[in-house]
Amino acid sequence: MARQGEMFRGVTVALVTPFRDSKVDEAGLRKLVDQLIEAGVDALAPCGTTGESPTLSHDEHDRVIAITCEQSNGRAKVMAGTGSNSTAEAIRLTKQAKKAGADGALIVSPYYNKPMQSGFYEHYKAVAEEGELPVVVYNIPGRSAKNIEPETIIKLAELENIVAVKEATGSMDQASQVLAATELTVLSGDDSLTLPLMSLGASGVVSVVGNIVPEDVKAMVEAASAGNWDEARKLHYKLFGLCRDMLSLATNPIPVKAAMKILGRDTGDLRLPLTSLEPAGIESLKNTLDNYGLKS
Repeated sequence: MARQGEMFRGVTVALVTPFRDSKVDEAGLRKLVDQLIEAGVDALAPCGTTGESPTLSHDEHDRVIAITCEQSNGRAKVMAGTGSNSTAEAIRLTKQAKKAGADGALIVSPYYNKPMQSGFYEHYKAVAEEGELPVVVYNIPGRSAKNIEPETIIKLAELENIVAVKEATGSMDQASQVLAATELTVLSGDDSLTLPLMSLGASGVVSVVGNIVPEDVKAMVEAASAGNWDEARKLHYKLFGLCRDMLSLATNPIPVKAAMKILGRDTGDLRLPLTSLEPAGIESLKNTLDNYGLKS
């Protein structure tokens, strides 16, 4: 029986949050939503890492999700970032996203307080039961400081409202364990690993580079889904350098915002403690964009 996570098959773009004069640029956000939907993406994920959620106020967080839902208006699914290292806060954010019209909740593993595996389970169980939205478990130990072990995810898969995993551990072994033992929809949380994960049975990606080249990410995922592996590999290698720059030049979302500015799609400043890409990084990024065929 298909689970609700199937709604997030394909390409979900992890939205940047445009800022102007230290405030959320609502017009810029609406424009970005329209551009990505017109490019054919399947879903949008506001208020994740790429959206600088740690520096959004609670009101801003709710507002960015509401704008994304309103502007999308059913043309694409909305996977709202509503995670927190406070279970009560994650539930509040998720309920508010439900009111705004979101289709699902992207819940990052609790960071900094480093729960035991039993704590991860109880956290996600509470959000799934009380938050009123299908839950995508976002496992990213590089940011949250601790892995949600495969055995815990397999146990979570028994809960009706846990529908998918955003897999950002970088471990093919972990992804294989989850795919083999559950019916969860597995989505790549790292653009450069989307094709390898899809070869194992993953269903798509929550993409950062999709902010820049959504059509190519979509084409690669569709080719892989159709079993056209030669075409998918061709697109993977085309995308690879750009995908790596998004992670290797500086912390996400510093490079993607820099790239959008270079390409004339300025989404404004970063919020401290994030700072702008340094000159050497900008030159490297310009070379990558030029080699890709994207001109400033």
